[in-house]
Amino acid sequence: MKQFDKPVVVVSKCIEFDSCRYNGLMISSDVVQRLIPHVDFRPVCPEVEIGLGIPRDPVRVIKTDERLRLVQPATDKDFTEKMEQFARSFLDDLGEVDGFILKGRSPSCGIKDVKAYSGPSKRMSVSRARGLFADAVINRFPDLAIEEEGRLTNFTIREHFLTKLFALARFRRVKLGKSMKELVRFQTENKYLFTAYSQKELRALGKIVANHEKKPVEQVPEDYEKGLAYVFAKPARDTSHINVLMHLMGHFSGRLSPEERSFFLNTLEEYRDERVPLSVPLGILKSWAIRFEDDYLSRQTLVQPFPEELTDISDSGKGRDI
Repeated sequence: MKQFDKPVVVVSKCIEFDSCRYNGLMISSDVVQRLIPHVDFRPVCPEVEIGLGIPRDPVRVIKTDERLRLVQPATDKDFTEKMEQFARSFLDDLGEVDGFILKGRSPSCGIKDVKAYSGPSKRMSVSRARGLFADAVINRFPDLAIEEEGRLTNFTIREHFLTKLFALARFRRVKLGKSMKELVRFQTENKYLFTAYSQKELRALGKIVANHEKKPVEQVPEDYEKGLAYVFAKPARDTSHINVLMHLMGHFSGRLSPEERSFFLNTLEEYRDERVPLSVPLGILKSWAIRFEDDYLSRQTLVQPFPEELTDISDSGKGRDI
């Protein structure tokens, strides 16, 4: 069974870890529940950390000419500075981290679509913004795997998040090891996954690994990390995955029966039409790799980018704007 590095993920504490929402409730998330055995979670509730109780009067984001502020309308208290100070301190002391799962639409943790008001007493929101803690997270770690729990019910968003998260966790170990051999292995094992995301960025990473400029060994992983961010900037397109899968079918040319080829091509059409998830054609490729004892393909992360137990084909349809 393939072994995966365990990602470090900061999660809003109200999601499956504590009844600390403003109304004293806890949020249920199937995604977070399934991740618990595979992830090192670091739960945090920024609002509780700055002294707000449970339950508490809600806070809201106020948009002024100069900045976003965090205000509690019921008490007219401004918690902007406290939240910004806490975010700086928490992120400074966090250490190594691969991703964040934050509470959607929260005035502290929402990464988008947080209601912003023109004043504490105004009833109608005037725009959309980020929560103040989430804004600090994204500014500090723009290239990590960062999502809201609600958006992770969308199949495409979830697959991209998990793929990126486990790739970053593996690269973190490679980077800490400062070994060119391990970096070359990482590039090799991710070749087809990166191809599905961006052939251009795959080539750019290949040049960094080749290190024709003879940079110090310590510098190469840092340059590679910057290139890796470009690879995962957007989810891979279905058409790109199909092109890679077609290429990999050719990898077994001459060893497949006409019926097997036809079945695989039909499966690709079903994937194109969104009738089956990507895991179906990938499962066929994995079975061929086992059957023909193809260690090179078996080691490719494209075949299994994250633990099999996390595969879920359900899709709420939410969060299509990715």
